[in-house]
Amino acid sequence: MSTLQIVLLVILVILIIALVLLYRYGNKMQKLQAEQQEMLDATKQLATILVIDKKMMKLKDAGLPKEVWEQTPWYGRRSKVPIVKAKIGPRIINFVADARVYQQLPVKAEAKVMVSGIYISEVRSARGGLNPVEQPKGIRARIARRLGRAASRAEANIEANDAKAKKTKK
Repeated sequence: MSTLQIVLLVILVILIIALVLLYRYGNKMQKLQAEQQEMLDATKQLATILVIDKKMMKLKDAGLPKEVWEQTPWYGRRSKVPIVKAKIGPRIINFVADARVYQQLPVKAEAKVMVSGIYISEVRSARGGLNPVEQPKGIRARIARRLGRAASRAEANIEANDAKAKKTKK
C-alpha cells in the first residue's frame, strides 16, 4: 500500500470513531433533555404576572439567585438569556423565559403564564393580546420574497410604460 492510501485509511478510521462518539453523546444529551423537560412539566403552575421589563442579559448581570450561576455550565455563562422582570403579587422577581415566550410577552401588561421555578415555559393569555411570534426566515424565504418584489416592480414598470405609450399615440 502506498503512503497516500495509508493516510486516507487512518483519516477515515478517525472520522468513523468521531461520528460514533458524537452519536453516543447526542443520544445522552437527548435523554438528559427529556428528563429535564419531564421535571419542568411536573412542577409547572399557572401564575398571573405583571411584566415590568424584558431584556436579553448575561446570567451574571440578570439578578438571578447565586445557585443558578453556579449550576450553569461554563460554556453557558457568557451567553445572553431572555430575562423577564415581573411582579407576582407584592414581589418583583426576575424570570428566565423560553425564546418563543420572550417574544410573545407584552411589556407593562398582565399575562397568565406557566411557571416552573424561575422559568417561564408558556404564555396562556395576556391583557391587550399577545405579540405575534416572528417565524425565522431561511435563505429560501428571503430569496423568494426578493424575487416576488422584483417581479411586481417589473410588472408595474411594464404597465407604466404601456400607459405612457398609449398616451403618446393619442
